[in-house]
Amino acid sequence: MNDTTNALQIQLRKVIKRFKTGAGEYIGLRGVDVDIMAGQFVAIVGKSGSGKSTLLNMITGIDHPTSGEVLVNGVNIYKMTESERSLWRGHNLGIVFQFFQLLPMLTLLENTMLPMDYCNAFSPNERPERAMELLKMVGLQEQAHKLPAAVSSGQQQAAAIARALATDPPIIVADEPTGNLDSRSSEEIIELFYQLVSKGKTIILVTHDPSITKRTTRTLVISDGMIINETVAQALPLLNHTQMLKVTNLLERMDIPAGNTIIHKGEHIDYFFMIAQGEVEVVLQSQKREEVTLARLGAGEFFGEVELINGSNSIASVRATPDGPVKLVALHRKDFADMLVGSPLTEESITRIVQARLAQNRAADRRRRLW
Repeated sequence: MNDTTNALQIQLRKVIKRFKTGAGEYIGLRGVDVDIMAGQFVAIVGKSGSGKSTLLNMITGIDHPTSGEVLVNGVNIYKMTESERSLWRGHNLGIVFQFFQLLPMLTLLENTMLPMDYCNAFSPNERPERAMELLKMVGLQEQAHKLPAAVSSGQQQAAAIARALATDPPIIVADEPTGNLDSRSSEEIIELFYQLVSKGKTIILVTHDPSITKRTTRTLVISDGMIINETVAQALPLLNHTQMLKVTNLLERMDIPAGNTIIHKGEHIDYFFMIAQGEVEVVLQSQKREEVTLARLGAGEFFGEVELINGSNSIASVRATPDGPVKLVALHRKDFADMLVGSPLTEESITRIVQARLAQNRAADRRRRLW
């Protein structure tokens, strides 16, 4: 993947969006904080009305936040005038809509040239050739001179992607780009996005399709206008979005230096720990003070569940690996118990993990006594 993946590109800081409706005020976004790195392939998911499209509109500059900041490469796009932001969008963003939004009276080639004409990108002589190259890239060179109505819906969406790439923008945003396509056409579009990410583009798309999130670098889950903690979504996927959001609002955050012990064997445990960043190792010590590593856990994994479910003290020690610091998010034992009561599927899943880890620990303990 392109080395731009380490560059910060998009930042949302405490973004709030309120709407006035006939029934009163509606809050679409509630203090959203998000960083998106250059070169990431990001899916935004959530139920209808959760704030997905509103969040996307904040990033594109199509709509104004009520408060908060949206920065792209350090530039606050809402400090620009409307005309400045429109021109900025033409050079920096390619937008792909669910319903394609191709002009019906123009050919696919002419539709693809439109952003170049509007932004005065590339010379007039270069534009037809560049448009044709883009259509060739999405497999539409044979349809270049056809009107949108003369090609399939999948081909129209591919043409819309070619148009979104016309000015060579670093960021592509898409709102339900496969929502009106069959499964084969959807797969072709996602594969095309994947190829663009491999070339350094940043792709941000809103989707309801879980098969797409398996292909993305990252998934942002939004519920009631708030972003669910990504570690919670990864570690506890069987919770519904409302439950994930509740857990998110109860989390405590902990930073552990490299090599530091988080839990000592035999210690009372009050938290369920989820790893947001870095790695931990679970270790036992023999009578000769030699160690055996039971497990090495990374981002999206958890520990502490054995002791909380069994009501026991810690069965092993857990520490940050020497490789680097660890960021944890932790849920207090009472909130952990409440979460399990509210989600039997999560309780069943974690109970199976507890049983497996206890068996692993017993086997290691038997070996330890032989040392």
